[in-house]
Amino acid sequence: MKLNEWIIEADLTSLQTAMETGSLTSEEIIKAYLERIHTYDGRINSILEINPDALQIARELDSERKVKGSRGKLHGIPILLKDNIDTKDNMHTSAGSIALAASFAAEDSFIVSKLRAAGAVFLGKTNMSEWSNFMSSSMPAGYSSRGGQVLNPYGPGELFVSGSSSGSAAAVAANLGAASIGTETAGSIVGPASQHFVVGIKPTVGLVSRTGIIPISSSQDTPGPIARTVRGAVILLGELTGVDEMDPATLVSDGRLYQDYTPFLDTSFLKHARIGIPRHYYRHLDDERRAIMEAAIDTLRNEGATIIDAVILHVEQQNWNNDVITYEFKKGLNSYLSQLADSVPIHSLEQLIEFNINQAETALRYGQDTLIRSEETILTERTYLEKKQAYSELPLKQGIDYALDKDKLDALLLPGDVDGLYIAARLGYPLISVPAGYAVNGKIDSEGDSTKGPFGVVFSGKAFSEPTLIQIAYSFEQATQHRFPPKMIP
Repeated sequence: MKLNEWIIEADLTSLQTAMETGSLTSEEIIKAYLERIHTYDGRINSILEINPDALQIARELDSERKVKGSRGKLHGIPILLKDNIDTKDNMHTSAGSIALAASFAAEDSFIVSKLRAAGAVFLGKTNMSEWSNFMSSSMPAGYSSRGGQVLNPYGPGELFVSGSSSGSAAAVAANLGAASIGTETAGSIVGPASQHFVVGIKPTVGLVSRTGIIPISSSQDTPGPIARTVRGAVILLGELTGVDEMDPATLVSDGRLYQDYTPFLDTSFLKHARIGIPRHYYRHLDDERRAIMEAAIDTLRNEGATIIDAVILHVEQQNWNNDVITYEFKKGLNSYLSQLADSVPIHSLEQLIEFNINQAETALRYGQDTLIRSEETILTERTYLEKKQAYSELPLKQGIDYALDKDKLDALLLPGDVDGLYIAARLGYPLISVPAGYAVNGKIDSEGDSTKGPFGVVFSGKAFSEPTLIQIAYSFEQATQHRFPPKMIP
């Protein structure tokens, strides 16, 4: 079989095995993915820019493998990065904004430095919702002024792409890279993963550093892996974890993190698992997606899990506290922008808003009311802290912890859209999305998004419950094998 055919659906393990046995080199793998990007990405617009140094880095890693051996599971593996993650190389970091189209980061982000050390090859930056969808209330998911609109490879222009990491999910789904790194504040990893038939892990906030990542919320932001299999996502997760003194949130992960989560790829745990069904978050589903969720419940039950149906969470309406989020966004973004090179035209949120006004034809296709609202926030630090405590207190007492403790549950099973994911977001709790079915006869929902296409289930648990969620997600994946690649048109 030709390499450009073999590369389709190749996972991290098979790629690494091919390089270890000498049947392929990293350079050959990179070339194959670059060829696919040039051939197919024009249809889905998922890649914002290619790393011009990718092939040279691959050659150097191939030589190193021959002389010194492999660095590990990621040696020579091509990884894509969301465009809000800093890299000290010949790729820009812009959060999809034309205001930062010429901005080069001075240093690698913490996670990029870890991935480089592990031998990953950064293939390029992925398109995204501009400023992680915190720019305009009317901007569609996946749109950026710098990159245009990300489209779903299973139905370009027809199917929903979801959350701000849409380019990262679309590229992996279309086999334009081995895996990718996205970021999430509320649904922006697991949402796109669900809509693109891939696996997304949103880690516990504090498990993975945010240093060197353009922020929204210091209390909710986290990077995380997107891959075509649970195993691939789990391999990446272990390489991302680590305590970073520059990100105080990671201090709580000391002694609670793993640098290798692959031992939890164990299907036997599901026979002892107790999984809750919070029916409130199923109520909006159309008939076809409701059937996908019911089939998932049946699969878990047939595999030996104890299903508790229905679980009641006393916090059902999970709206954002805009005061808290806008305060954190303004403070975090101003800090990030203030450190950029003098050659960059903006160094504050106020300057960004003014830049967009002056470049309105290109920059303000959907306006910037969210940016303006954040700039106008006038909370004091004391008021912010009081609101932040109130923001998380109720879901902590009557949300995930309450439900899991009351019924002695290991996890909750949620549909793969954003409606039920805000509870976990507000508390910084982990989520894993796994492909669950394909809706053929979906309709256009109230927001104009199609409910046709891929759909995933999401497993939710307490802080640092990644090992348990991985075991459940892996068992479900192995029992169902729902994923199939999209039919790509050049």
